[in-house]
Amino acid sequence: MKVLVSVASRHGSTAEIATALAASMRHHGAQVDVNAPEHVDEVDAYDVVVLGSAVYRSRWLRSAREFSDRHAAELRERDVYLFSSGPVASGGRSVNTCYDACAVAERIEAVEHRTFPGKLDPAVLGTGERMVVRMVGAPSGDFRDWDAIGAWGARIVARTTARERDLDGIGSAPARRGARR
Repeated sequence: MKVLVSVASRHGSTAEIATALAASMRHHGAQVDVNAPEHVDEVDAYDVVVLGSAVYRSRWLRSAREFSDRHAAELRERDVYLFSSGPVASGGRSVNTCYDACAVAERIEAVEHRTFPGKLDPAVLGTGERMVVRMVGAPSGDFRDWDAIGAWGARIVARTTARERDLDGIGSAPARRGARR
């Protein structure tokens, strides 16, 4: 199984989630490429695509949104998993909303969307970003849950592997999206 993990990250925290996710998927037998959305020309070589974005001002970064628009037809033909990383509430919990991912998920018929708590380090933020953080009262710190990220990567591989096995077996269960159409 070949997987593309493509993540838009402004300050690197979401890219670190992509790296951990890819490591988990590799550990469970997948071949994984990690590339920023703006560096992906095509997705035809992949069985699964994981698309994620940092969230700023309740929006995905432009490069992730543009990626989903640019590759929408191809994405509908394979399993796609989406994730958002960003705002945290008190206690380090992720803010439970789907941001732009809801519209993307619907348009490309994504299998799932997850929201992971992010990391907020005021030292790497620009002046405008620091002002917004102060205005909304966002807590500083690293709230990423590495165990949850790794478990999700393992689940994606297991789910896809089970579908491929079903397709190779009796053929009664749907396999990849392309096989369902």
